Amino acid sequence: MPKHELNTVSGRQDGGDRSLPVLDPCLPALARAGVRDTKDLGPTHFIGIGGAGMSVLAEMLHQEGVQVSGSDRAEGDKTRRLRQLGIRVVIGQDARNVAGARTVVWSSAIKPDNPEILAARDAGARLVHRSDVLALLMASRISVTVAGAHGKTTTSALLAHLLAKGGQGDLADPSYAIGGSLQSGQGPMDGGHVGAGRVLVAEADESDGSFGKYTPDIAIITNVEPDHLDHYGTADAFHQAFVEHARHARRFLVVCGDDQGALEVLRRLHGDCQARIIVYASDPQLSAESLPGILGLVRIGSESESSGSGREHCRLALPAQMLRAAGLEAGKPLDLQVDLAIPGIHNARNAAAAIIAAILLGMDPDAATASAADFRGASRRFEVRGCWHGVTVVDDYAHHPTEIAALLTAARRRYPGRTIRVLFQPHLYSRTAIFADRFAQALSLADDVTVTDIFPARELASDFPGVDAGTIPAAALKATDQESQGSGNRSAGAIFRACPNMHQAALDLADRAESGDVILTVGAGDVTDMGPVILDRLAERDEQ
Repeated sequence: MPKHELNTVSGRQDGGDRSLPVLDPCLPALARAGVRDTKDLGPTHFIGIGGAGMSVLAEMLHQEGVQVSGSDRAEGDKTRRLRQLGIRVVIGQDARNVAGARTVVWSSAIKPDNPEILAARDAGARLVHRSDVLALLMASRISVTVAGAHGKTTTSALLAHLLAKGGQGDLADPSYAIGGSLQSGQGPMDGGHVGAGRVLVAEADESDGSFGKYTPDIAIITNVEPDHLDHYGTADAFHQAFVEHARHARRFLVVCGDDQGALEVLRRLHGDCQARIIVYASDPQLSAESLPGILGLVRIGSESESSGSGREHCRLALPAQMLRAAGLEAGKPLDLQVDLAIPGIHNARNAAAAIIAAILLGMDPDAATASAADFRGASRRFEVRGCWHGVTVVDDYAHHPTEIAALLTAARRRYPGRTIRVLFQPHLYSRTAIFADRFAQALSLADDVTVTDIFPARELASDFPGVDAGTIPAAALKATDQESQGSGNRSAGAIFRACPNMHQAALDLADRAESGDVILTVGAGDVTDMGPVILDRLAERDEQ
C-alpha cells in the first residue's frame, strides 16, 4: 500500500511528533479544515517561496487579496519579482518569519526540522502542502492537469503555449504552474505565470501522491509506468493512484493509448469515471471498439520525419463525436497536419494531448496546430546548448529508462549517422538499483556512455551499499556477457564507462569527441552544469 497517513493541518500532533504531515492523496487538507475559498486562508506564509511551484501559487493568492509572505534560502529572480508585487519575502529561514501566519505552506523539498515548520506547529498554524493550495485555486478556474511518469512538463508547457499564442477570450493569457522553464527565442521563460484568463494549466506530480487531491476540468494522462516505488511500494499501488486521479476529472479525461499502463488505468475505472474519455494513440492495432465507453479515439499518423531537420511531422485524425463534445459542428472526422520543432514520436504524442485539450477547452483546431509549430520545448528537454567545430552539445532532463530510450531515438532521428556520446548522471540510488538493467538497455542506443556519480536528492548513499557510478556499466557488461574492451565495457555497440567525478567525465568526453559528434548531458540533477564545461573544453582543445 502507498505510504500515506492522515494529513494534519494544525498544531502539534499528539505525543509531540514534530515530523511533517504525511500526504493523504485523496483528502485535501484545506477542505478538511473547512477552507472553501482563498479568503478563508488568512495570512499565508510560503516556506521556499522562490521555488518554481511555490512562487506562482504565492502570486495567485496575492492577486486574490490574500496577505502573503514567504522566505527562501537565497535571493533569486522569483523572490525579487514577488517583492516588486508587494509580497514580503525574507532571505533566510527563521522561526520568527511565520509569526502571525494562519496558514503555512510547505513543499516536498522542505525538511521536517525546518525552523519555520517547527514554529508553525507550536503556534497552531495550518500546515498544508503546496498541492492543497493548488487544489483550492483550481476550484475557481477552468483547470487542466497533466499527469504521467514521462512527458508531463513538455505537454503542459505546450498546452500553455497554445493558449497563450492562439487562445481567445477566457482562453487567452492562461495561468500555469509547470515544473521547469520554457525555451523561447528570447531565452528561458519562467515555468510559472499568473495570467488574466480563466484557464489554469498545471503539472500533476505523482511522485508523492499529491495529484490525488486535484479535481480538474480536463485531466491528461501521458503514461503510467511505475516509478517512485520508494514512495508507493508496489507497481499496483502506483497504478491505483492514477486511477483515483482519473476519477476526479470533471469534464474530460485524455489518455495515451500507446502506453499499456495508461490502458490498465482505463480498465480499472470500470465505467465509474464521470468525465468523458478520449484516447490518443499511434498504434494502428488499437481500435475504439477495443476501448468500450470512450468518447473517441484520436489517431496519430506518422508523416515524413524530415530526417536531420529537427522537426517532427504527424497527422491527427479527430473523431466527429469528440469535436461535437467540444462544441464544434462536425459531421465527420477532422484531419490536422502538425509540424513540430521538437523531434521524436514521443513529442508527437505530447503534442496530440495538448492539442486535444486545447480544442476541448474551445480553441479553434487550426489555431491550435498553427501555434504548436513554433513551440521550442521545455528547458532541458532536448535543449541544444551549443556547437563547437562540428560537435553539438545537447542537454536533457531524462532520468528514467523509458525517457532515455525516447531521447536517444529522437537523437538518432535528428542527427542520422552521427556518433552519439552520453554523459549520464543517475537520479536517486533507489531508482538506479531498481532499473539498472533497463538503464543499460536504454543507454545502449548511444555509441559512447559515461555514467557518473548518482545525484542523491533526498536519499543517503549509506542506505544503498554497492549502488554507485559503476552499477549501470556493470549491468551492461552482465547483459552482454562480454569482457571489457579498452577502457570500457561494450553493450550492443555502446561503450560504457564509469567515472564518479562528473567534471572529469565531462572533460574526457569532450576530448574524445570528433567533428560531427553529438554529446548529450542527461539526468535530473546538476549534470546540466556540464554543458558549458564541455563547450569550453572543446574551444580550449581547438586553441591548443
